[in-house]
Amino acid sequence: MKQYYKLLLLVGFLVSGASCKKYLDVTPDNTGTLEYAFRNRNEAENYLFTCYATLQQFYDPTSNIGFTTSSEIIYPNNLTNHPLNENGFNLIRGTQNSSSPGVNWWDGENGGQALFRSIRRCNIMLENIDKPVDLSPSEKARWIAEVKFLKAYYHYYLCRLYGPVPLVKTNIDITASTEEVRVKRSPVDSVFNYCVQLLDEAIPDLPPVITNQAKELGRITQLTALSIKAEMLATQASPLFNGNPDYASMKNKDGQALFSSTVDPQKWKRAADACKAAIDACEANGLKLYTFVAPPTVGSLSDQLRNELTIQNAVTEKWDVNPELIWALNPTFPCQGYATPRLTPKSAVNIFSNPSTFAVPISTQELFYTANGVPLTEDKNYDYTNRFALKTAGDADKYYIAQGYTTVNEHYGRETRFYANIAFDGSIWYGNGIYNQDQAYHVEARGSGSLAGPKDLNTLNITGYWPKKLANYLSVYDDGFQSIEYHLPLMRLAGLYLLYAETLNEVNGPTSDVYNYIDKVRARAGLKGVLESWSTYSKTPGKPTTKEGLRDIIHRERRIELCFEAQSGWDLRRWKEIQSVLSVPLQGWNIYESEAGNYYRPHTVLTPVFGLKNYFWPIKDNDLIVNNNLVQTTYW
Repeated sequence: MKQYYKLLLLVGFLVSGASCKKYLDVTPDNTGTLEYAFRNRNEAENYLFTCYATLQQFYDPTSNIGFTTSSEIIYPNNLTNHPLNENGFNLIRGTQNSSSPGVNWWDGENGGQALFRSIRRCNIMLENIDKPVDLSPSEKARWIAEVKFLKAYYHYYLCRLYGPVPLVKTNIDITASTEEVRVKRSPVDSVFNYCVQLLDEAIPDLPPVITNQAKELGRITQLTALSIKAEMLATQASPLFNGNPDYASMKNKDGQALFSSTVDPQKWKRAADACKAAIDACEANGLKLYTFVAPPTVGSLSDQLRNELTIQNAVTEKWDVNPELIWALNPTFPCQGYATPRLTPKSAVNIFSNPSTFAVPISTQELFYTANGVPLTEDKNYDYTNRFALKTAGDADKYYIAQGYTTVNEHYGRETRFYANIAFDGSIWYGNGIYNQDQAYHVEARGSGSLAGPKDLNTLNITGYWPKKLANYLSVYDDGFQSIEYHLPLMRLAGLYLLYAETLNEVNGPTSDVYNYIDKVRARAGLKGVLESWSTYSKTPGKPTTKEGLRDIIHRERRIELCFEAQSGWDLRRWKEIQSVLSVPLQGWNIYESEAGNYYRPHTVLTPVFGLKNYFWPIKDNDLIVNNNLVQTTYW
């Protein structure tokens, strides 16, 4: 009976959760014997892909809290149909609890995956990798490196969610004592340091890039590992983990402190060095910021539309030809239909082809700069007070807003990334099967009688803004939806540049290198450099000359550049800024009104609920009963 109880504890802690979908052709690790799974190279390769299997589930944005809790997108909670798992989107409504946590990556419930089971698979692979006699030494070294990366990434993902987590360096033996099975949390610095150690061991044996793209895209490379190492170290150096006073009292039951009580500036230096190493490796292997090259099907383009497509396609371009892409997953982005408005009469008839329900709040569109490259509230030439006054578009606006269409002042005179990221009533939507820029579609969203307006409770956009960036310009929504698939980046070069700028600023304050890496990204977006823009146009011209001011600018640059890419929610957490972002109501337009004067009246669509305890996930109450060595997350 005692042995049975220990087995239950072990299985409940490390193996619980829903099964994963297949990645390529895999043999699940719970069928057959280990001898069979590692009897030869082919079977061992199948097991390698089971180690990848959970990673492939990260493609789903609805289970990524970097996407669902960033406030960039609101998903309505009063639909009569429920095609998506809404647990992640509902978290900002205050639904998190410890009895059945939402998006539970510890146990694999409510939209999460069982990451401890995934770590167990990795350990099994490492323990048995010497068994296949027909596996070459070079291939074995590569597979070991890939599995070490996966093991590090799964621990890292858990740490971002739960803070201190148990380190499962080796699998617990089935003969282990009850007390040995009852693992405890490890301090956050121990978790980060172990993850980085695994990456350092893996990097030398990984290929720099994928050469056999037909068969191996999506597998881990040196560039992936170097870039994720940089992200890990930047996360460890950030205020959420680096001397966070809010969690200084969190300890294991034996008194072991789980968070450092003091800030360590050297963590930023380690992160900066890692960022530079990753950038150097990426550039040495030919990576560069993406620039749109028009295919033969596209006619002549204005500079405005060409720049807009550069920004969109940095995300939606095919991954085998995108020189900016560092890492993406094999499954393609599954939610284009939620980001695309109805643009044609046939699409208005086929409303169930695309739900169009990813709604962007006014606060997200106001995040983007004016055309002068500074925030709306800081641009001394921008009339922020009258931003909601009506204005009719003229010829100068025709590549962004339909000529003769009336919309608000706030939609004029904005940076190119605003028009590339967000669609709104009256905005031009280039593509959708029409590639003559003078005949491009535009969005009509006012009232239920408009093409993109609300038709029923399941196919409406509750704010009047769509995340245009998440739709490939070649996808067509007309008589049905023909999507051109893409792989949402987990890491691209622009994000790495801005991460390096952030870490450098934290080490040395404003320097020419910091400005240089910010300005690389701004120049691609058609903006002048930080110093020139602020000194010329801002009400606070000295802001980029101080560490604090430049920190604020870099944080905003990352939120703008990586908007809708499942990054901002993670960034806002590690910076300890998400609580302030979610402290104000999220607003949209009066979508049922057909007249411009009535439509353009902001109203609240969601009042977020976010407290200090929401920075980290609770452990499920039942897990604390099964393993009484675990301590609950502080404030839960």
